[in-house]
Amino acid sequence: MSTAPPAARVFSSDNTAGASPEVLEAVSRAAAGQALPYGADDITATVRRRLCEVFERDVDVLLVSTGSAANALSLAALTPPWGSVLCHRDSHINNDECGAPEFYTAGAKLVGLGGSDAKIDPEVLRAAVRHKAGDVHSVEPSVVSVTQATETGAVYTPDEIRTLGSITKDAGLRLHMDGARFAGAVAALGCAPADVTWRAGVDLLSFGATKNGTMTADAIVVFDRSLTAELSFRAKRAGQLAAKMRFHAAQFDAYLTDDLWLRNAAHANAMAARLQEGLKAVPDVALLGAADANILFCRLPRQVIDGLLGDGYAFYHDRWEPGVVRLVTSFATTPEDVDRLIGAVRRHAG
Repeated sequence: MSTAPPAARVFSSDNTAGASPEVLEAVSRAAAGQALPYGADDITATVRRRLCEVFERDVDVLLVSTGSAANALSLAALTPPWGSVLCHRDSHINNDECGAPEFYTAGAKLVGLGGSDAKIDPEVLRAAVRHKAGDVHSVEPSVVSVTQATETGAVYTPDEIRTLGSITKDAGLRLHMDGARFAGAVAALGCAPADVTWRAGVDLLSFGATKNGTMTADAIVVFDRSLTAELSFRAKRAGQLAAKMRFHAAQFDAYLTDDLWLRNAAHANAMAARLQEGLKAVPDVALLGAADANILFCRLPRQVIDGLLGDGYAFYHDRWEPGVVRLVTSFATTPEDVDRLIGAVRRHAG
């Protein structure tokens, strides 16, 4: 018998939510009849066309089953084994990929950089891209990886990405974007997806979808198409060239149709904003950092944390420091879910 908390009380992550009905319907349709394997099907071709429209240019697309695969394969195509990946020290690739980037790059080193709200500080990056460059005794700076939205829920503006992109390109490096919550960032900014990716210098985008409505599909969007052939071989070698690729593609086709990806993300962001506003009025609750997308960090009294856990709420706590919790909303979070949580916090705060 399941001991999982009720869905209405889960705020640990947005990957706990199910799938959008449109995605489930698309997968069901794709199950009928026959289709060519390994991405040669019509649905996969349609997804590429859709993403070309989304990003306003020709792109290549590799559909994969996880964000970890998207990140690791992208970095492997951009980094030699003696290279380094410059990323924020709080980034997902640095802390939560179980060494996958190092494994897939055959040994490249991740170098953590500083900056507020888990954003890379431009001046820190300016120094890092030149640090020991050309020194055979050290790893060679090779690629910069930014996370959009960041692990704290902050969002890079197009100007901020352009600044980092300029520093990266001036040093002869490549720029990767971990977009596990890319939809949330675009929804928060209200900008064209192109403005915060290739127009700002991004070469490869790990386009996340599983946190925002798909089941088992993420994508690598290739802006520098000279990388496509190598990425294709790497994807096959890594077991990411699905025989029945049409099922990944069907999920993405539904995800992109009628801007479902942006509507889902806007809803998740709105629920986080509602939660933030409600918690502001609770005594002894301290909001921490920016909450531009759907992630909220705050400091709660111990009796509140214990009380919420006793009520069956699920969320991350004390991983960063005592009393600090992370609350995450999703496309499936309802206003009633948020209001109930705010009420519980008030009750336990006394």
